[in-house]
Amino acid sequence: MLTAPVLGACSGSSEDDVRVAAQSFLDDWAAGDTAAAAAGTTDPAAATTLLEQTAGDLPGADLTAELGEVTVEDGAATVGWTAAWDLEAAPGWSYEGTLRLREGDEAWEVVAEPAMVHPELEEGERLALDRTLAERAPITDATGAPLFTPTEVVNVGVDPAQVTDLPALASALGAATGIAPEEITADVQAAPDGQFVPVITLRRPDFEAIRGQVFDLPGAVFPTETRLLAPTARFASALLGRVGAATAEIIEETTDEGEPRYAAGDQLGLSGLQRAYQDQLTGTPGFTVSVVGTDEAPGTAGREVASVPPVAGQPVQTPLVPAVQAAADAAVAGESRPTHLVAVRPGTGELLAVSSNEGADAGNALRGQYPPGSSMKAVTATALLSAGALTPSTAVPCPGTTTVEGREFENQDQFDLGTVPFTEAFAQSCNTTFIQQGLALPDAALADAAAAYGVGTDWDLPVGIFGGSVPRDSTGTTKAADAIGQGQVLVSPAQLALVAAGIAGGTPVAPVEVVGAEAAGPVPAGPASEVLDALRPMMRQVVLSGTAQALADRGEVSGKTGTAEYGTGTPPDSHGWFMGYQLGGPAGDIAFAVLVEGGQSSSAAVAVTDAFLGALG
Repeated sequence: MLTAPVLGACSGSSEDDVRVAAQSFLDDWAAGDTAAAAAGTTDPAAATTLLEQTAGDLPGADLTAELGEVTVEDGAATVGWTAAWDLEAAPGWSYEGTLRLREGDEAWEVVAEPAMVHPELEEGERLALDRTLAERAPITDATGAPLFTPTEVVNVGVDPAQVTDLPALASALGAATGIAPEEITADVQAAPDGQFVPVITLRRPDFEAIRGQVFDLPGAVFPTETRLLAPTARFASALLGRVGAATAEIIEETTDEGEPRYAAGDQLGLSGLQRAYQDQLTGTPGFTVSVVGTDEAPGTAGREVASVPPVAGQPVQTPLVPAVQAAADAAVAGESRPTHLVAVRPGTGELLAVSSNEGADAGNALRGQYPPGSSMKAVTATALLSAGALTPSTAVPCPGTTTVEGREFENQDQFDLGTVPFTEAFAQSCNTTFIQQGLALPDAALADAAAAYGVGTDWDLPVGIFGGSVPRDSTGTTKAADAIGQGQVLVSPAQLALVAAGIAGGTPVAPVEVVGAEAAGPVPAGPASEVLDALRPMMRQVVLSGTAQALADRGEVSGKTGTAEYGTGTPPDSHGWFMGYQLGGPAGDIAFAVLVEGGQSSSAAVAVTDAFLGALG
């Protein structure tokens, strides 16, 4: 005869045992050990299916479970619990649930039913997670108008299953798109069966231009989509960057305390300001969880059980002026060699345009490191005027050649002006004058004059600008070369435009890429006002009677030309420069620098400048 009820003989007869069984199930589930969790249920096979289905429905989600009230009665029990899901790249989601348990032969077991996952799940149903991003906030121009708009693009590619003659297809696509046929062939051959092979993505007008060459090619396919794009492919691309599908690198970069903020397929900033202001522009993802039938296709509408709306991002305003950017783009497009043009507002340092043509690496407009050649003479003249060694009217020799420590330096074609006012030597870009006068300066004088305009500053900006480099300790032939922008002197087009802005406005400036952002660095000290007052007429004379006379009919334009040798060729190749400013023009006061890589002389840069100012009106 039994002296106690049968329940008393079971290890799971108490409230504590129910709690242990429920906790064990939830712990194993939360740890991702589906098999162990299912083993503690009334139907391990059914539970395994349910839990694996949920893992697929909530990909990458982590579960934290907290037990609540336990009720035991007549061999059955219920346990309240709170589910807290850390969803991948989405806000957290929590809800209250109930586990039913039954007393098994050896222990309490969780009843294997859909409601153990979520209280609203019934037989034949599953959860469906729909994660959403808000519409990306705009990057705007100086007036607040968005610069990126939804734009239709055509993905030119290959469906391997439809290809009848791969070499012929690759050749024809290559001829139309500029993509190497061997690259197309290799990509198609390496693609898994049935996979679309992308060749190039084109805006609709660009695709229509080649449509007749590619549309009827067997195997060529052309799916379309909408992307967020700037007005043109080259429009301030170095500064603005672009938007595209999230890469593994971007997702890793935006991970917050080990949790990714974004997911594969999200449209994110891949470069430039779009990337630098990723979180501000993208906002916070939201999600909707619905209950749908297990046999229904993805995307099927169901009963909504939870929803958190996405939080919209905030715009980023740039100082870009579309009319100035368009004029710059048109000007550089007319030059076949790699060409850059950066325009800056005197007095503020705001970047009005950042332009590079198709043949150039667009990033070099901001970050490129180039010898400035004779455009550096604006800085050398600043050093000479600041030292009190010269005035614009001081008579200075301009021989055809001069020798420093056995090395001969010469003017272009060894022109010899004799003795002329310093302004004339500047306007005609007399190398020998600047070398002879520069050698008399203290070794650090050129670096100090450059620093007064911000050259050499490590600017703190969302998109980096190379601030330039001018050594403080050069001597002999290197010091001589530095004085004419060769030697060890390096600048970027953006930094040289900032120098021009400092001369034009009378107050050197720090660069501004985003309106209202923190300063990129301390405002340069600037040369004395009397030095700038003396320098500006010299800059004007370059256009009126010197090496940039082609710009004389473009209004109140001043500047300095530059030809900068580089490389090891004999004779060496040369970059062409023009840095300067226009006062009171159609775009207001504007400073700029133009670089034609391998332009061989400054005339190439002057021609681009002429086209730029002409396009402004």
